[in-house]
Amino acid sequence: MTQPTIAFIGGGNMASAIIGGLLKSGQPPERLIVVEPYEPQRVKLQADFGLTALAAADASLGGAELLMWAVKPQLFAEAAAPCAPYVAQALQLSVMAGIRSDTLVRATGAARVVRAMPNTPALIGQGIAGLYARPEVTPADKALVEQVLAPTGQTLWVARETDLDAVTALSGSGPAYFFYFVEAMMDSAVELGLSAEQGRQLALATCAGAAALAQQSSESPATLRERVTSKGGTTYAALSSMQADGVAQAIQRAVKAAQQRARELGDEFGA
Repeated sequence: MTQPTIAFIGGGNMASAIIGGLLKSGQPPERLIVVEPYEPQRVKLQADFGLTALAAADASLGGAELLMWAVKPQLFAEAAAPCAPYVAQALQLSVMAGIRSDTLVRATGAARVVRAMPNTPALIGQGIAGLYARPEVTPADKALVEQVLAPTGQTLWVARETDLDAVTALSGSGPAYFFYFVEAMMDSAVELGLSAEQGRQLALATCAGAAALAQQSSESPATLRERVTSKGGTTYAALSSMQADGVAQAIQRAVKAAQQRARELGDEFGA
């Protein structure tokens, strides 16, 4: 099967992760184009992947069947203007936070737009991306998006664009919550007399193992938690302390704050 020509507007970490995955899965580098104004990054992309890296948009974008937007939201309007004459025919895939699909349609003239909210574990092929497609997007378009994102991890389609704000709050920002929790566990390990490296190894292995167990188990996380918790034991003492401190409620408030900020970013950049 002929591989599609894919153009990336922006060549940062997320774009690089997707490009690397595509090349490993058999995508020819000559069918990849990147527009990256920052010269050191452009040189790195060419050296690492052997693809065409442009300093500015040109007519070569007209051959792209899929155009991926991977610039910072505040740079989108500036980046879109020189691309617009060439890209209206392409399927648009955005990994930008805060840029709604209506804004992409107005800026590019394209009707077929998919928004994706990936997360940083995509850099090692362990991410998950929430996806929303406008009505004009075909089943074949959706299949192409899934093919492009497959090397980065899992995908999950949502029915409403507003659902992406919740996806952002849960999985987009979620890795930072996990890292924050691990930091606290590591600090506790040092306070308890272990070395920082011992704390790191114990915390990361415990979290990774617990996540793997939860994924493979048919039981709910609540049931798995209860199986570890004997009344009057060490786990019971720790969880009782967390409940007294309102940890669950604090996490819920934090996720809602992230969702609200995602909505505000959409209002800010959607003009």
